[in-house]
Amino acid sequence: MNNFCEICPRKCNANRNNKKGFCGAPKSLVVAHADLHFGEEPFISGTRGSGAIFFSHCNLKCVFCQNASLRDGKIGKEVSVEHLVEVMRRLEKKGAHNINFVSGMHYADVVIEALEKYKPKIPIVWNTNAYETVKMVKKLAKYVDVFLPDLKFFDPAVSSKFASCPNYFEVASKAIIEMRRQKPIDVFNEKGIMTSGVAIRHLVLPNYTTDSKKIIDFLSNNLPNTQLSLMSQYIPFDKAKNYSDINRKLKPIEYNAVLHHAQNIFNGKIFAQDFSSATEDYIPKWNTDEV
Repeated sequence: MNNFCEICPRKCNANRNNKKGFCGAPKSLVVAHADLHFGEEPFISGTRGSGAIFFSHCNLKCVFCQNASLRDGKIGKEVSVEHLVEVMRRLEKKGAHNINFVSGMHYADVVIEALEKYKPKIPIVWNTNAYETVKMVKKLAKYVDVFLPDLKFFDPAVSSKFASCPNYFEVASKAIIEMRRQKPIDVFNEKGIMTSGVAIRHLVLPNYTTDSKKIIDFLSNNLPNTQLSLMSQYIPFDKAKNYSDINRKLKPIEYNAVLHHAQNIFNGKIFAQDFSSATEDYIPKWNTDEV
C-alpha cells in the first residue's frame, strides 16, 4: 500500500500511517470478529458455516448500518498479516465452507499479501459493498473465487443522502460488471455451496422501492443469468432514526412489489429472503477474543 491511500474510489490520499481518511482505518489490519457464520445465504453458509472475517471501519458508512460499531471502528483488534493467515487456517480446520472476507475493501492490498502467503483449499469469498475500483477488482480476481457484492443504491440523491456517496452506482455498477467478467461462470459443489462466480445482494429500503426496481432493471439488462439475493431484513439501525423516510421496518407490500418486479424481468436465479429475517438474530455476537 502506498503511504498516500488511493485504494478505494474516494481517493482520500490520506497517509494512513498517521492520518485517517474517510474510512477511518489505519494502515494495518483491524479485525473485529472471525468465526463460523450461519447468517449468509444458504449457498455461502451451508450447513457448516462460512468462515467469516469481519473487518473494522468502512469506506461507505451507510446511516442505517447494522454493524455500526464495526463501521466506526469501535470494535476490533489490530493484527499482522501473519496472524490473519493463522485465522484463515483456524477457520479452515473448523470446517468452514469458505473464507469470507467481510467489508475488506480498505484493507484489500494487505489481504492480498496474506493470501500470497497462504491460499486456503476452500473458496475465498469477497463480501463487499461494491464501492471499489475496477483496477482493484482485477487485482483481487487472482485470489478471490466468489464475489459477493451488495448493489445498494441507484439514484445519486439516495446514495448521497444515506452514504455521502453521490457516485455510488456509477462506481459500483462498473465494479460488479468487472466481477462478472472475471468470474463468468457460477459453479456450485455437490452440497450446493458456490465455489466460483458472482452473487449480487440488494437490500430493499422502506419508501425506496422505485430505486430497487431500477437496480433490478440494470441487473436484467447487464448481468443476466446471475444469482440475485433480494433482502428484506432492513431494520432502522443506528442513525436511521434521524431520517423519517427509513425510520421503520420494510412493509411486506414493498418487498413483494420489488420481488415481483424481479421475477417478471430478471432471468437469473433469485434468492428471496424470508420476511422473518428482519430481526437482530442474524447479527454475529462480536468477540475479538476469537480473532
